Formats: sequence, C-alpha cells, structure tokens
Amino acid sequence: MSPQAGRIVVVGSLNADLTIYTERLPNPGETLHGEGFAVNPGGKSANQAVAAGRLGGNVALIGAVGEDSNGDMLLASVAGAGVDVSRVRRAAGVETGVAVITVDAAGENSIVISPGANGTVGPEDVVAASEVFADAAVVCLCLEVGLDAVEAAARSGHDAGATVLLNLSPYAPVLHSLAELSDVLLVNAHEASQFLGAEMPGADAAVADWEQVRLKFAGQGLDRAVVTLGANGSIVLDSQAKDGQRITRIAPTKVDAVDTTGAGDAFTGALAAQLAAGESLVEAAAFASTAAALAATKKGTQAAYPRRADVERLRPDA
Repeated sequence: MSPQAGRIVVVGSLNADLTIYTERLPNPGETLHGEGFAVNPGGKSANQAVAAGRLGGNVALIGAVGEDSNGDMLLASVAGAGVDVSRVRRAAGVETGVAVITVDAAGENSIVISPGANGTVGPEDVVAASEVFADAAVVCLCLEVGLDAVEAAARSGHDAGATVLLNLSPYAPVLHSLAELSDVLLVNAHEASQFLGAEMPGADAAVADWEQVRLKFAGQGLDRAVVTLGANGSIVLDSQAKDGQRITRIAPTKVDAVDTTGAGDAFTGALAAQLAAGESLVEAAAFASTAAALAATKKGTQAAYPRRADVERLRPDA
C-alpha cells in the first residue's frame, strides 16, 4: 500500500554530511584516530523529505543549496527518492551547508553544522512556492533554517488546512505564535525538557507522570506531541485522541544499531508520510519507530532509509 493520500511539503535545510568514524567520541582538547571518512547527502529537512519519499510519499522540498558539487550531490540524492526539488534554490556566492559528524563504535554521534546556503532561506522562499501548500496534507518543519521562514511555512500550512508537524531540532526557543500554528510537536526527551523547563519521565514512568507532561504541552498551545526516547521507543501525547487515550507508549523496534545519525529524521519523515496517508498519530508513530530503527542499522543517512516493504516486514504487528 502506498501512503500517497496527500502532498507533504518539507521546508528547511540541505547539508553535505562530512562523517568520520571513531572508536569513541573525543573529549575536549583530545585528538583521536578515525577509522573511516565519508561525504554523504544530509540536512534534517532533506533527510525527512527522502525518508518520506522512499516510503512512497508525495513530497515537495523547499530550501537552498550553493552552486557547488555538494549542492549537485544533494539535489541528485533527494530527487532520486522521488521528491520534487524544483523549489530548492541555487544560492549564488554561498556554499552548500555542511555538517561535520563524528560517529562512535556504538553508533552515537556528535554534530556541528555550518549553515551555508540554508542561512539564506527566508519567508520569500515560502511565498515563491505558495502553490505547493494549496493541496498539502502535511507541512514538515525543523529549526535548521531561520525561524522567520519556519513560521511563514507554518502559517501557509495552517491556512491551507494541512497538519503542521514541527520537529523542534536543533533546539531553539520558539515563539508562542509558532506553537499555536503547529498541530503536532515532535521532540526527543532532551528537547522536551528544554522546551518545558522540566525533566522528562522515563519510558516506564507512570501514566500520571506523562499526563503532567501532556498538560504542560497543552498549556503552550500544543495539544498533540510525540516524545522520542531513543532505544526506549516513544510516547504519544494526544489531547485530541478520539478514543480518549491521551497517553500511548510506542514500544521500540529492537535492532543492532550501526549509526544513529539521521534516525530521528527517518522517524519524522515516516511520521509525516503516515499522517498524510490518513493514519492516526499513534499508528503513524508506531510505523515511524520501526522506520527509524531500520535507518540506524546502516551507515549514513539518506541511503540508509528504508523502503515501505522493509518497514512492514519488521513491524511487530506484521
């Protein structure tokens, strides 16, 4: 089954990922020997678009790359996943964004980003692509471009009646106006703690503890949220749940992780694809959990993202 029930509009970043693999992550001031180096297509928004596209979504990406070989690589990779890249602008006089990534033997990573052309993305890019929002089912956003562009895209999606999915990563404080325009907030536990100013409960915490988190999100104008917990799965907080079940635990899909870089983006893209297909937030999060787990079993990001048949084979209820 294909999820193509509506268009997914992704607005944001495209980066070249410069990745080096080490036994462990270095301490401050320490130099380590690496065990491999790769240059791959990345960027949170490009990753999310590719993840949704490889799962069969009807995806359009809005963003910018430089007039350089990294820009060529990114456009080819994203388009190769079936994503419409006609609204990705080639920015003159600026290089494509770059992410410098270190990955340890356990698959954990540390990342430093230089925005490059991503720093030129603004509300005018959203306006120039206004026609793609008209029939959008989901608008997928993160914070690797300026908040003015993110809010403009959220408003366009909101006005079109789309589900606005805000991935609060990399973390930054957001205006209340952006929260009000967002239908679903996607955060990891650390980002949720920063946003709410409170420590998150553990995966096995009592429902009452997560109910307090749900109420705090609702107090910020966010009635629906997904908190990812890494290897411990995720929690869906839905004040609008039709069945009245406002707190749902999503069990993790157990795999042997090789590289967790971009696994969160795989989750976001899969969540967007399933929401665009009309699934409930709980159903979409369960599917996304398996897609993200599969992505972590291979090195790199976009090339590691699974096809729909791969996810279906691994799902616990398959």
